[in-house]
Amino acid sequence: MTKIIIDGKEIDVPPEYTLLQACEAAGAEIPRFCYHERLSIAGNCRMCLVEVKGGPKPVASCAWGVRDCRPGPKGEPPEISTRSPMVKKAREGVMEFLLINHPLDCPICDQGGECDLQDQAMGYGVDTSRFAENKRAVEDKYLGALVKTSMNRCIQCTRCVRFSAEVCGVPEMGATGRGEDMEITTYLEQALSSELQGNLVDICPVGALTSKPYAFAARPWELGKTQSIDVMDGVGSAIRVDTRGREVMRILPRINDSVNEEWISDKTRHVVDGLRTQRLDRPYVREDGKLRAASWPEAFKAIATKLARIDGKRIGAIAGDLAAVEEMFALKDLLAKLGSTNVAVQGGDSFDAKAGRASYIFNPTIAGIEQADAILIVGANPRREAAVLNARIRKRWRSGQLKVGLVGPKVDLTYAYEHIGAGTDSLSDVAAGKHSFATTFRNAKNPIVLVGSGAASRHDGAAILSLAAKIAMDVNAVREDWNGFAVLHDTASRVGALDIGFNGTGLTAAQMTTFGTMDVMFLLGADEVEVPEGVFVVYIGTHGDRGAHRADVILPGAAYTEKSGIYVNTEGRAQTTGRASFPPGEAREDWAIIRALSDVLSKKLPYDSLAALRAAVVTAAPHLGRLDQIEAGKLADIKTLAAKGGSLEKAPFKSLIEDFYLTNPIARASAVMAECSRLASGQMLTAAE
Repeated sequence: MTKIIIDGKEIDVPPEYTLLQACEAAGAEIPRFCYHERLSIAGNCRMCLVEVKGGPKPVASCAWGVRDCRPGPKGEPPEISTRSPMVKKAREGVMEFLLINHPLDCPICDQGGECDLQDQAMGYGVDTSRFAENKRAVEDKYLGALVKTSMNRCIQCTRCVRFSAEVCGVPEMGATGRGEDMEITTYLEQALSSELQGNLVDICPVGALTSKPYAFAARPWELGKTQSIDVMDGVGSAIRVDTRGREVMRILPRINDSVNEEWISDKTRHVVDGLRTQRLDRPYVREDGKLRAASWPEAFKAIATKLARIDGKRIGAIAGDLAAVEEMFALKDLLAKLGSTNVAVQGGDSFDAKAGRASYIFNPTIAGIEQADAILIVGANPRREAAVLNARIRKRWRSGQLKVGLVGPKVDLTYAYEHIGAGTDSLSDVAAGKHSFATTFRNAKNPIVLVGSGAASRHDGAAILSLAAKIAMDVNAVREDWNGFAVLHDTASRVGALDIGFNGTGLTAAQMTTFGTMDVMFLLGADEVEVPEGVFVVYIGTHGDRGAHRADVILPGAAYTEKSGIYVNTEGRAQTTGRASFPPGEAREDWAIIRALSDVLSKKLPYDSLAALRAAVVTAAPHLGRLDQIEAGKLADIKTLAAKGGSLEKAPFKSLIEDFYLTNPIARASAVMAECSRLASGQMLTAAE
């Protein structure tokens, strides 16, 4: 540690700190525009100037290290002043220069109320400008469907350039020209292609980059703010849902260093309009081949009439990608009372919950990726399945301490990797030590075997999981201080379903969807399953998607922003969504629908409130009551999984997600996501086209 005096206060800080970090550790507030904690240092806005005692001029605290400060003549600690007259005058001068060309757009600027330039001009600027020359004008740029530009406001802090290159790994932005002619641009004015581009709006300190779908929709002080969790993938990113009245206006990230740092994917952020369109707001019953609007009693009566003459063993339930733990637990209880154990979650057939929790979670944890020195990716495309987690892998790769190997189709992951092969033969070669990457992997201190949904969703998924566990055991990736066996789930519901046994002793989803097996099927937001003809389908969901088209009875449920529900992310972390608004029309929370239906079926469930249901869930799975904590799996579970074995098919791995933007009913109802999908497929490449 190094001693340093800041504004008369002596503190100890690590020598690798910058002066800006040291000043903040001492409680001083340092203004900045170009500096960002998660990006490289540019040092080009000069707003963070401080005075170093004995120095002839102020220095940029973001680019000046503590170890670069010289001690006093008698060996005294370096002295820094953040409030001296020199610093005050210097900051006022910098702010005056920044505002020379900045337009007077504040009343109509989308960043108004959340603008760093606005705030810092008030705090550190002067009330008049000495410049009377014309302001320069810069042409706006086309960046695609999500980011709107007003480049007259740009102060060339280059945050967006650094974010695109360093975090996204898609260096599509840069600066052209010099001096007054400098412009931030995408060079060819092509749509940005990163799945994280929406974060550009958050990191822009002025109103140069704003949200195109949210443009002129609301002011920040009008909005109610609710802390929640994202369910678009299995990462469980921390989000804030902003509402006006009953309408969700936007979704922003919250900082959670253990999960998403401060980034969220574009699907998480811009799926908002999908919450408003194609919503199911009343029950429907199919009569004479056509669906008609019905009352709740009519819908429940139709289900009761059908179930009255059905054997319980021919009743099944499949939960979709967005289902919360509570409604799955209630549906499982209802089916048990009906005499059925046929419950399954989409994509969960290869996992055996009885094998233990370690066999199906991301054991190293998401933050643990930053300790890994080798990753073997099996049948996964993290960039599509978990864009924020992929950014974490890239962050570690950029440190130069991570080697990546891929078994699966060749894809652009935004970082370099060794392509081992496309199928299970290549995985077997790594297991047998026949491939060059096997040596790298074996010599690694903290290796990770990452198995994706593309591998686990296959018919031989259980065998692939077993072989991956065996590789992890062989390279000493499973030990007391490190568990490198990682399953990357691409859906929010799957880990929670496995935790509560919603893939019970009955039939799997594949068996239930085989012709002639079932008479009645409950689909809990499950839209990606093909139910055979002749099966009576009860669909509980939010949107008029594929599941609703196939249904005989539709019961309208609540979306994730309209209920408080427990979700468990891919690393096994239990989290809850917050209710930001209410379901439309006659729609109700899913657990309440199941509880009301149980009454009509004379199979009454023993909970009348969400609190009572949660108590039952926590009794059955105590770790789900410990929110934001990870219940670690047992190492013995992975040994058991490795010993299972099984026969492997020769077919190459396929990516499970063909279109990143249209993976669930909410996304498929979103016009913004549809436009992003068209751009990604190359149908709308440039502004001119």
